Amino acid sequence: MDNWRRQLISNGNPMEEVVGFSRAVRVGPFIAVGGTAPVDADGKTVGIGDVFAQTTRCFEIIKAALEEAGSGLQDIVRTRVILTDIARWKEAIEARKAYCRDARPVDTIVAVTRFVNPEWLVEIEVDAVVAEA
Repeated sequence: MDNWRRQLISNGNPMEEVVGFSRAVRVGPFIAVGGTAPVDADGKTVGIGDVFAQTTRCFEIIKAALEEAGSGLQDIVRTRVILTDIARWKEAIEARKAYCRDARPVDTIVAVTRFVNPEWLVEIEVDAVVAEA
């Protein structure tokens, strides 16, 4: 454990510098991917009004972050699906299944009043552990 290094993963979001966060952080085999919003490369909301499309976009961003950290979807051990309307959880879970079917991580689904951007209907958080070879 003493030789574990800290690797910061960025996806180029300008808010990372403003707020002081990383898309993901890897320490040893552990990777935490922070609240991931449904935005494109320009920071514009993807899939306005569409929980499935927004969840899919979140997982695409997460997948890229995990790959940059030397991992992948197969290493996900926990997902957190955060919605503004809990009644729409099935839409989010349908999208989640495409990315988590093989790993079968534990999951938490919660609702919040709103996100920083009111166009966002969902944010996703993921924890992963890279299995030893």
